[in-house]
Amino acid sequence: MFWSLLVIIIGLCIFEIISSVDNAVVNAHVLKTMSEKYRKIFLFWGLLFAVFVVRGVLPFIIVWIANPDLSVIQVVSAAFSNNPEIRNYLDASKPLLLLGGGIYLFLVFLSWLFLEEKKYAFLVEGFIHRQGVWFYALASLFTTAIVYFALRQNPTLALAATIGVSAFFITDGFKKNSEEQEKKLLGSSMSAWSKIIYLEVLDASFSIDGVIGAFAFTVSVPLIILGNGLGAFVVREMTIRGIDIITKFAYLKNGAMYAIGVLGAIMTLESFGHEFPFWIAPLSMVVFLGLFLIMSIRVNKKKVNAVK
Repeated sequence: MFWSLLVIIIGLCIFEIISSVDNAVVNAHVLKTMSEKYRKIFLFWGLLFAVFVVRGVLPFIIVWIANPDLSVIQVVSAAFSNNPEIRNYLDASKPLLLLGGGIYLFLVFLSWLFLEEKKYAFLVEGFIHRQGVWFYALASLFTTAIVYFALRQNPTLALAATIGVSAFFITDGFKKNSEEQEKKLLGSSMSAWSKIIYLEVLDASFSIDGVIGAFAFTVSVPLIILGNGLGAFVVREMTIRGIDIITKFAYLKNGAMYAIGVLGAIMTLESFGHEFPFWIAPLSMVVFLGLFLIMSIRVNKKKVNAVK
């Protein structure tokens, strides 16, 4: 029991870190334009907001949306009690959480694969990226297929699928706008408080990936809060110390995105009744990250040898 909990928490922490690296990069760049006083304000109060408000409240909101018959108080109490009646409600809603989250994560992976600029680890990645115009067609066909099979099983399950798709396009639009907004912030005379507020809103949008993906590891809200909270703390430390070390590993994000795609696939399959051991999600993530980390280290060594 202890070891299974430890594996889940470590997996959640690592997943939160890899899904928030882009956020840390933006934060680090914008914080360089602010005085030391406001950097400390953002890093301290921002951490409290990121852990206790966003990553602390969002899991409960997601569970409550999947269980509208329960009050918010019942959802919160269910996380810390063993009331069999409420547990039955939560167990019944598990496929809804998994399908909505699974589709969201898989679309995040497809969007990165087809649309996002990247360091190609494989030749096929470059080929797929050049076919980016097909992403929206593929996403539409994927959504239609999932909704079709969900309707045959449970109409509410189909609704969960469409909610996952909607959540993806809403957050994806905000993230894609973040790069342009970052350039404006770096060159603007906007007040420090305005920049802090923007970074907090941006952090909230980036945290959705980590919170939704957490349900691939467990549906226990306390564990999600603990694992994601630790990950958020590490991300803040990365922002303070600088993200140069992480960004030196060229293929690390590739590994993160493949892991997200696999987690999305696992959640989607589980929502339709397929069962996987609890360690599959953390193991797949570690394998992908380890593989692409090794590839990154080899590339870095080649660069160093070339300079010599």
